[in-house]
Amino acid sequence: MSNEGKQDFRLEGRLTVDEVPEVYRRHLDWKEEGLPPVIDLSGLEATDSSAVALLLEWLSWAHARGKQISFDNPPDALRTIAGLSQVDELLGWKKDE
Repeated sequence: MSNEGKQDFRLEGRLTVDEVPEVYRRHLDWKEEGLPPVIDLSGLEATDSSAVALLLEWLSWAHARGKQISFDNPPDALRTIAGLSQVDELLGWKKDE
């Protein structure tokens, strides 16, 4: 089953060290089947560095399949963590300087 043409996906609620392992397991099929082209992060209420790690893993999966993925509408806190970790550009969030 291909994920080509699948609708965008929206993450909601908390995405912290407590939730990331379950979210990772729940979406392991994306590694083989492909990810949605856009993951909307606007519904996230709480995040930490583990959320950034998960997004980087998903980015790796997409690139391994030769696909692009976009992480849209990141909360400010997540954008800050990515910036401090110097991965904001990888995630497509680098602000124009």
